[in-house]
Amino acid sequence: MSARRAGSLLRTERDGRVLTVALDNPPRNFIGRELVGELDALLRRVGRDRSIGAVVLTGAHPASFITHFDVDEILAGTQRTPDAPRAVIDAWVRLTGLITRVPIGRRLLLASALRPFTRGVVTLHDTHRLYLRMSRIDKVLIAAINGHCAAGGLELALACDVRIAAEGDYMIGMTEPVLGFNPGGGGGQRLTRAVGPARAVEMLLEARMYSPEEALQVGLVHRVVQKDQLLSTAQETAARLARRSPRAIAGVKRAVYDGFSWRWRHGLHLDRAAFAWAAIAPQTERAMRHMLDQIAELPADEHPSPWSHPQLVREWQEGTAFDFN
Repeated sequence: MSARRAGSLLRTERDGRVLTVALDNPPRNFIGRELVGELDALLRRVGRDRSIGAVVLTGAHPASFITHFDVDEILAGTQRTPDAPRAVIDAWVRLTGLITRVPIGRRLLLASALRPFTRGVVTLHDTHRLYLRMSRIDKVLIAAINGHCAAGGLELALACDVRIAAEGDYMIGMTEPVLGFNPGGGGGQRLTRAVGPARAVEMLLEARMYSPEEALQVGLVHRVVQKDQLLSTAQETAARLARRSPRAIAGVKRAVYDGFSWRWRHGLHLDRAAFAWAAIAPQTERAMRHMLDQIAELPADEHPSPWSHPQLVREWQEGTAFDFN
């Protein structure tokens, strides 16, 4: 069943362990302060719900996933703000981030004399915290990209674990530098991790835009499918990955997203700790015993392991060999 709260920018539909969320901010489907806040609140609830294993994000607009960040909102936060040295702005951004960790501090900041600029900085921190939540939640997040996906829209897609794009005449890319600034929602960091530093610098400086097929070639998306199959493909993928152990999902995401930028010593510790925590779960023990039972039944000379047996490995990949949930 689909559901939508009065005045909400999100439409949700639940099917088993998969929650599909349509991003609906008419008329142009921009992302902004309100949408960030609603998504964050939704993911907080999802994070506490053990019955949900995956979330699909898609655009409710017929031609847009998320078009880009609302430029009017950015402009409102910079108007009447005097130019200042980078060190001053850097210090204020850091201080704002610390203050907003405390609810009363956040309210005081938003009521201050520097409200327009400060409110914009608070939104930046909120956006980053949303995307970090997406990277750390023990659910799989899938972007079903149904149309235009530029700048802040691509930042949201890059914060998802899997990106599936529909075929079509639309563009995907980072365009912020042509307006005079770099991506503010962490896009520079995530883009570099997705495509590598050399390609990311060229993409950003040139403000390159890609068709879905080109986006697949450069690594911005994982798959391109026919438009009428987009949502079903994303939901089928979500249903399959939702069968994974939540501890395994959390461990994989932390190792990839956090450990990637750490030194080897810290990254290996992260892998060790995540492995130990997931391995002691009762479900994991039962899964390993099930695999051992399969090994015992296989002819050692032909199939020494389920991983060498095409049908069995497919069942494990599909999540039908064992139910972690």
